[in-house]
Amino acid sequence: MKAWLCENPIGPEALQWRELPTPQPQPGEVRIAVRAASLNFPDLLVVQNKYQVKPPLPFVPGAEFSGTVDALGEGVSHLKVGDPVAAIGVAGGFATHACVNASQVMPLPAGFDLEDGAAFAFTYGTSHHALIDRGQLKAGETVLVLGAAGGVGTAAVQIAKAAGARVIAGVSSEEKAQLCRQIGADETLNYATENIRERLKELTAGKGPDVVYDAVGGDLAEPVFRSIAWRGRYLVIGFAGGGIPALPWNLALLKGASVVGVFWGDFVRREPKANAKALAELAGWYAQGKVKPVIDTRLPMSALMDAYARMGTRQVKGKLLLVNE
Repeated sequence: MKAWLCENPIGPEALQWRELPTPQPQPGEVRIAVRAASLNFPDLLVVQNKYQVKPPLPFVPGAEFSGTVDALGEGVSHLKVGDPVAAIGVAGGFATHACVNASQVMPLPAGFDLEDGAAFAFTYGTSHHALIDRGQLKAGETVLVLGAAGGVGTAAVQIAKAAGARVIAGVSSEEKAQLCRQIGADETLNYATENIRERLKELTAGKGPDVVYDAVGGDLAEPVFRSIAWRGRYLVIGFAGGGIPALPWNLALLKGASVVGVFWGDFVRREPKANAKALAELAGWYAQGKVKPVIDTRLPMSALMDAYARMGTRQVKGKLLLVNE
């Protein structure tokens, strides 16, 4: 097999595309012939030694991928060789083959495109857990999605619409705003050129958004939190903007608002049945055409460095996909 190997987690530049022994699945594992893997923000953090979970060295990065089962470990009976699957873990996907625990594998139903499968569970699972579970989103409420043109952002826009909400897409360019309107956003807010608080007042008749989905953090957090509706829920997804904000706690008091942490990875580990139910609902929405991954760029697996460079431009719209042809 070939794989991108991380022996020294100082950044993507230290990764090497190497030929390695093809692994054999251990009891409870399956081996997947990888068709595609997507590049997510945690895949950058993990090779910089900055992610919450640190795999033992050396490791192959790539937390989200799809392919077909090509070998079964002892005790695995619910899957068979040839099954199309998606896998979610901390590492392993940036390769031609990967062994993963069978519990981390999602069988893909008939009609589910394999490449879409590599761009689905992580972003849609995160956004469903955030909006539907942690945010308790109700039909008719207004959601503001920050970073709405990114991987988790485009998923959040589609999921909020599927749940019957009104969606304001927060973006940093008109090009990104156009994409968000195409996938269902009702309104857009360009925080690079518009006054956030004034625009939110205008779009919500002074009420503010009921739910804020924030995968950006940084300087956006405080003006947005000041604009949140009474009993609003501010969902903390991540900090792609670079900075971890420090909010004045009196704002939560004055708004009767909640700051809600969203850690999908630990939710999967701690509540596997709830996660399986959420993924089943998402697969149903995919079959109905309510949700579909937005693919920004499709590259060969050997071009992972180009994908990391593209991510660094902050111009990605949707997901970056690495494919084994």
